[in-house]
Amino acid sequence: MAAGHRIGLWMKKVGSTAMFDATTGSRVPVTLLLLEDTFVVGTKVSGIHGYDAVVLGTKRRGVVNKPQVQALRKLGIEEDYKLFESRVKAVGDLQPGSKVEVSHFFKGQFVDVTGHTIGRGFAGVMKRHNFRGLRASHGVSISHRSQGSTGQCQDPGRVFKGKKMAGHMGDSKVTMQNLQVMLVDEKEALLVVRGTGIPGAEGLMFLLGML
Repeated sequence: MAAGHRIGLWMKKVGSTAMFDATTGSRVPVTLLLLEDTFVVGTKVSGIHGYDAVVLGTKRRGVVNKPQVQALRKLGIEEDYKLFESRVKAVGDLQPGSKVEVSHFFKGQFVDVTGHTIGRGFAGVMKRHNFRGLRASHGVSISHRSQGSTGQCQDPGRVFKGKKMAGHMGDSKVTMQNLQVMLVDEKEALLVVRGTGIPGAEGLMFLLGML
């Protein structure tokens, strides 16, 4: 597939391991990403839609509505795949109904990986923002882990937005940039990416964007 046709794909995180770099001989931590069945469902061109994009269908959690199901059936795709768009510079010869393989990537390529961090629920300021907390001995009663004053008086008479306080921790959208592809396993549909800092738990879906 030509460089202008590089598309972003949803892949599943299956685990982490390590391998040896053939060039330097050093041990490199890596993350394994699985490309499940992904098909080209349609295309959009700038002359009609105002931009060039490829409509893809992949196995993702979520409800597939009836119009999407009928679009899949017309292309001979019997399973209910979730649809998403990936913008490209040029659609080229991408044909609806064709399957996208992991060979779409190549060794040495750099990709951006977008995912959601693991959710931690409601957390206090010590866990969420690494606050030190109050004194653990004299002068403190039942407030050892509290955040203390929010720092406002009669003027302005409010707490500014963005103040570090207790609240929902994690489950945030994060993008890791410039991750190198170390290995492409076409037989197992696996992509091996350098580093283990990809956010999120195993089994979650991640969006890979081309550079």
